[in-house]
Amino acid sequence: EVAARSDAPVLIVGETGVGKELVARAIHAQSDRAGGPFVPVNAGALPESMLESELFGHARGSFTGALAEREGKLVMASGGSLPLDEIESISVRAQVQLLRVLDDGILEPLGSDKSRRVDIRLLSASNADMQEAVRGGSIREDFYHRIMVLRIAVPPLRERAEDIPLLVSHF
Repeated sequence: EVAARSDAPVLIVGETGVGKELVARAIHAQSDRAGGPFVPVNAGALPESMLESELFGHARGSFTGALAEREGKLVMASGGSLPLDEIESISVRAQVQLLRVLDDGILEPLGSDKSRRVDIRLLSASNADMQEAVRGGSIREDFYHRIMVLRIAVPPLRERAEDIPLLVSHF
């Protein structure tokens, strides 16, 4: 509820399978952005070469196979929320680009010299030790602090025994 009332970026952490995307959906559904799009992206499932195009979009001819201009997920999520799972897997280059979007609301599609303004709320998720990733250099420290304005740790079900009857009833 606290995270939903804010428009700040949220970092949702927990083991695989604990329901981080469900937490992101709940934040979005209870927020002022509930009427806007909810556009989830699993960064870990995309090759690094495709991630930037997927997030930021691209101009026609910007790379082999870019036969038409394409809006990225950030544009699609404008006015709503962008849950970005496995945030620890994005490249340092993409982190810098995403920082600009978070700070200024401006992005440049690949191969384009035209900037676009977007209004997104980033809901990042990770099962990694993000502080260790910062120490190891795979996550920029400024990026880490920018995405972790609010942090929600989701414990595994083995630590939430009181939820089991509710889940059994639901299923």
